[in-house]
Amino acid sequence: MMEPSSRTISFTKMTGSGNDFIIIDNRSHILDADQSAPFIRAACRRKFSVGADGLIFIQEDPETDFQWRFFNADSSEAEMCGNGARCAARFAFLKGIVSQPNMTFRTRAGIIAAEVQGRRVKIRMTPPEKLLLDFPLESSGHVFSLNFINTGVPHVVGLLDSKEALDSLDVHKHGNFFRFHEKFQPAGTNVNFAHVQDRNHMLIRTYERGVEDETLACGTGAMASALVAAAKGLVNAPVQLATRSGETLTIHFSQSDSGGPGAEQFSQVYLEGDARVVYEADLWDETL
Repeated sequence: MMEPSSRTISFTKMTGSGNDFIIIDNRSHILDADQSAPFIRAACRRKFSVGADGLIFIQEDPETDFQWRFFNADSSEAEMCGNGARCAARFAFLKGIVSQPNMTFRTRAGIIAAEVQGRRVKIRMTPPEKLLLDFPLESSGHVFSLNFINTGVPHVVGLLDSKEALDSLDVHKHGNFFRFHEKFQPAGTNVNFAHVQDRNHMLIRTYERGVEDETLACGTGAMASALVAAAKGLVNAPVQLATRSGETLTIHFSQSDSGGPGAEQFSQVYLEGDARVVYEADLWDETL
């Protein structure tokens, strides 16, 4: 028989297209999110604890259905995470925090709207900002033509000519270099490499800031890559992006010629994909 732990914390493990998260209903202030960095790093540490790409606290909000606090595995707080947002929305619906499948919730990037459709969740993202196209940067002797856009969090996008080039690329090496490049300081950036297959399909690989490694999927990175490709006239909405997890993320958006050449040409941007429950359990303090 197991000995009782001095403290346990209930959580739900969820995954959005291969991005995995620990989600805690923190409306009763079980933990102080501002003082939880050691807890977050310990809980997200693979092989020693639950393990995850990030941790999400669900909290009360006076104006929306709830507020989230999203933390990367290194305990840095991020403004937005598309895959995490879909998981948070489904979690809130399943737990009765929100009684209807349509909801809004507050993030550091702004208020997000979501619609839960079974395991599929569609979220309306905040408007993109700071589009910059076609600037060269060198990494390990290779010059990449890069693009930048902020889709709630900063993203660099490099479009590659072939699937073979994307498959063979050392995403960790080049992604890590650009993530810390002086051009993107002090916040740093996420780094995506993508290939356009046709007007509605792309392939993508992403190095995520805060995880500091390639992840199986990144919602805001998929959004960034689709919008960059659209700004360059290569794709039309909706765009389906095949991730390294084998799952597909769909980006919906409106694009206007009257919006100008910058990010303001895009509106009504939505991210759609699966949000799956893996398990529910209690975290014992001896793993922290």
